[in-house]
Amino acid sequence: MSKLKITETILRDAQQSIMASSMTTEDMLPILEKLDKVGYGSIDAWGGAIFDSCLRFLNEDPWDRLRTIKRGIKNTPLLMLVRGQNLLGYRHYADETVELFVRKSIENGVNIVRAYDPLNDLRNLKTIFAASRKEGAHIQGTFCYSESPYHNIEGFVKMARELHEMGSDSICIKDMSGMLTPYKAQELITSIKEYVNIPIQLHSHCTAGLASMTYLKAIEAGVDAVDCAISPLSMGESQPATESIVATLKGKKFDTGLDLELLSEIAEHFLKVRDNAFAVGHTDVKEMGIDINALEYQLPGGMLNNLLAELRQAGKQDKYIDVLKEVPKVREDFGFPPLVTPISQIVGTQALMNVIAGERYKIVSKEARALVKGEFGKTPGDISKAVTQLILGEEKPITVRPAELIQNELSKAKSEINGYFEQEEDLLTYLVLPEPAVQYFKYRQADKYKIDGSMVNFEDKVYPI
Repeated sequence: MSKLKITETILRDAQQSIMASSMTTEDMLPILEKLDKVGYGSIDAWGGAIFDSCLRFLNEDPWDRLRTIKRGIKNTPLLMLVRGQNLLGYRHYADETVELFVRKSIENGVNIVRAYDPLNDLRNLKTIFAASRKEGAHIQGTFCYSESPYHNIEGFVKMARELHEMGSDSICIKDMSGMLTPYKAQELITSIKEYVNIPIQLHSHCTAGLASMTYLKAIEAGVDAVDCAISPLSMGESQPATESIVATLKGKKFDTGLDLELLSEIAEHFLKVRDNAFAVGHTDVKEMGIDINALEYQLPGGMLNNLLAELRQAGKQDKYIDVLKEVPKVREDFGFPPLVTPISQIVGTQALMNVIAGERYKIVSKEARALVKGEFGKTPGDISKAVTQLILGEEKPITVRPAELIQNELSKAKSEINGYFEQEEDLLTYLVLPEPAVQYFKYRQADKYKIDGSMVNFEDKVYPI
């Protein structure tokens, strides 16, 4: 067997899981060249919640971040996580938007497009696969691991084969809640390897305390790559520690060949970054620990914390267990979707609404309505007929690929942000996350009205300069 490859998640998923995506580009700059020297299979650097946090909280252009990372990491492939037709937002976008997003991402530095659909509806990967192929990127077709009456080894093998046939260069198993157990992983990898001859990668989280053991059994079963995080931002809701996996395999047939001394130097840098995040309250020990509830409720760890925070805000924290118990019921009503962004938020929020209102589906979010209507695609199981009737009334769910019903939107977006438009990427920023985008555009434009040593009041927001 060739050396096991490691995808380093420190710049994206690790800091997203442990630091609430608060790591700035400035935090990354001093260490980029060392990261590039390690010999990683790839570096997870863009996508997910990073786009949102750059705009909403950090006053950074996410496209500038990608370009900056690429200037520092010239040799190691950069990986982008993208939710198929959802891209990085919370609805489906027109095909032309997806095509432009892929083209600009690759132009700005992305080498590997890790694309998944939150419902495992592979129709929603059609456009992003075609666009990635056209631009010459590595396509990593991805499916979400989940457990329900509609999820089993046979079904996942079928998905892997379909992803291969669609043109995947490699396949990623995305275990977003960290509930894939070691022996199930061994069975799953072994089964997929019987039918698929392209590299298989495993992504997991340590939320339930299983991932390191799961990785080892997957490696023994022949997995080609795993996602890991440098130790200061590893474990808990993040991935297994890079150094620990490297040390475990050193001198064995699965040896990664990575330099532990160099990894230690990188860890020193990120330990300081993490400690600074602790100091200003961007993370705490909860994100570093184990939550065995992940196995029962299948919600990613961050979502559990979000639900508790929302209940506290409403003065209903005593209803936390009730909400957790309601989550599986809503999931069943909605056809047992995998609980991954944005579906985990939709199901979790609806469960919370059901509990707080004291009546199921008395209040329904617009996103939950869209899910029931079919605007996100086909769920693994059938949505409850009673719930469909309650939410949609006489309106019929759609059954086609959702994007077929979405009109082109780039031209309209350009007219809407005409006063802020500076680069083609701005259209995508605005379409994917309209409100944070405009907030950022105002901040960026405020630079033109600087007054030395003071603050600028630009429209409805005050910006430091």
